[in-house]
Parts: sequence; structure tokens; C-alpha cells
Amino acid sequence: MAIVSVIGAGSWGTALAQTIAANGHEARLWARKPEVAHHINSHHANPRYLTDARLSENVRATASLKDCLEGADAALIVTPSQLLRTMAGQMRPFCPPQLPIAVCSKGIEEGTGALPLQVLTETLGALERLAAISGPNHAEEVVNGVPSATVAASCVASTARTFQDLLANPRFRVYDSRDPVGVEICAAYKNIIAIAVGLSYGLGFGDNTAATIITRGLAEMSRLVTVAGGDALTCMGLAGAGDAVVTCMSRHSRNRRFGQDYLACGRSLEDFSADTHMVVEGAQACKNVEVLERFFGLELPLCDGVRAITWEGVSPKDVVRELVDRPLKSEF
Repeated sequence: MAIVSVIGAGSWGTALAQTIAANGHEARLWARKPEVAHHINSHHANPRYLTDARLSENVRATASLKDCLEGADAALIVTPSQLLRTMAGQMRPFCPPQLPIAVCSKGIEEGTGALPLQVLTETLGALERLAAISGPNHAEEVVNGVPSATVAASCVASTARTFQDLLANPRFRVYDSRDPVGVEICAAYKNIIAIAVGLSYGLGFGDNTAATIITRGLAEMSRLVTVAGGDALTCMGLAGAGDAVVTCMSRHSRNRRFGQDYLACGRSLEDFSADTHMVVEGAQACKNVEVLERFFGLELPLCDGVRAITWEGVSPKDVVRELVDRPLKSEF
């Protein structure tokens, strides 16, 4: 039995902890609030996220990072991406130098354009022990054992396979990858595409429009992955096209919901946060991608449009008009 620390007791952290526990390991789940940890240990259920899921007795919650990480064989960080640097700094005193750590957060750091593994390398060091986990994985389905698949990516094969072995089971297939850069960019960019798809449905457009947005969004994703040093083929895999499809089309998708029920109706990111107490990673990503867009000299019109609507107050109809009026060109 391995001891695996899961940092973050939101929906995805809870689902991953349950998966690890169901595989026969001890999952130590860190919750920010002591009362949440106490409730999980007392009732084997998360009082705030995935409340209907019965958690294994092998899921043991704590509000102490020291207790969570002490003696662990591996750790997963499942906090919002914009809190990652702070979280890693708090973890550092309790992380042995060789502890394998996987980041399961999807996003790009504000101001720097840094990907999650870059943030962890700067705060915790030792890139060779770090991995990124991403795929078409709605927590609501994974926690209930609905067949799913994901990718564990690291520049070192043995690190990726550590997390592959800890997480994989007959209902949760884990592929390994040597392209953490591609996986992380895909993980962030697909949320931007999902906001755009939701926005299009909210404006009354149809499936043709959604398919066009997904396809052109994947093209933008591929361009960014390539110039950043990743493998364009990753965009066609689980972390890219797979995650984009589920995030764009699923009823569970908070990014699509934000675009469809909020942006398209003139409501703001603050409204969504107040109503749901959830983070819209795509809203932050579309703003933070601008750093990379300028650095690499890229043209990412779909991302630019989502950013203009979300952060600059531009009318969705004006953005649509600008996109359809772009000069005609070859597809590839």
C-alpha cells in the first residue's frame, strides 16, 4: 500500500483521492478548512463537493500540510492554478527532495505565462520528479467509476509511470507521455475553447458553429504547443481533443456554462463565482495566454475574442462580427 497525498479537497481532488483509495492505497486528502476534513473523516463524504459520493475509508482528510505529506510516497496538487505557486511554497518544508509530485491543475500563471510544471520547478525544484496529469475527466463521473482515461506526462518516463501505476484501474485508464509542455498547454487552452462554445450556444447559434469553434480552437492550441516546444500530436490526444470535446459538450462543464449562461447573457465572471463558488479556469487562461501570444508572435483570434468579452467588456456580437469578417485563407 502506497501513501499518496492529495492537496486540495475540491471536486477533482476528492475524485482522485477516491480513485487512489479504491486502488488499495492510502489517500491523504488535504482540505483548507479543518471542519471539512473532520466531516470527511466522520461521514466519508465531502460536505461541499461531490456530496453524494460515498468515500472509501482509505481516504483520510487533514487540514495540516505536514500531516498530509509526512511519509508520503507521492503527491498530487489539485488546487486552482492561480494558487499553485503559493501552495507549492507552503508545501516545500514538508516535501522530501525526491518525492514524486504531479500537478492536476489546468491553467497558465498570471503575469508570467508560466505553465504549472514551470511554477513547481521554480518553487520545489527537480523537474525530473514532476508530472502533469490531464484528460477528459469530469470528477462527477470519475468518482462514480464511469469508464474514463487520462494522461500522466513527465520528461522522465519513470515519474510518469509512478502516477500511471497509482491511478490506473479497469475503469480509469492512464496513458503515459513524455510531453508535459503539450499536455499542460492543451489543459489550459481547451477551457478557452469551451467558453467560446458555450457563448455560441447562448447566442442562439447551432452545432455547426460549435464544431467550427472546436476545430479552429484546436488549430490555435496546436500552434501554441508547437512554438512552446511541445508535440502537436498531443493536441489530438486525450489532453487535447479529448478534453476539449468533453469540456465543450458536457453538462458538467463550468467553462461552457460560464460562456452560455453568463457571458452570452451579459453577466460577469464575478456573477458566476458568487453563484457557484467555482473557478472558471478558462477565464483566467484567456487573459494569461496573452503573455505567450506576444512572446511567440502568434495570432490566436478565438482566444483574443474570449478575452475581449470576458475582461474588456466587448460585446459578443462585435467579436463574432470581427471573427467572421477576417480575410479568407487556407485551412492548413
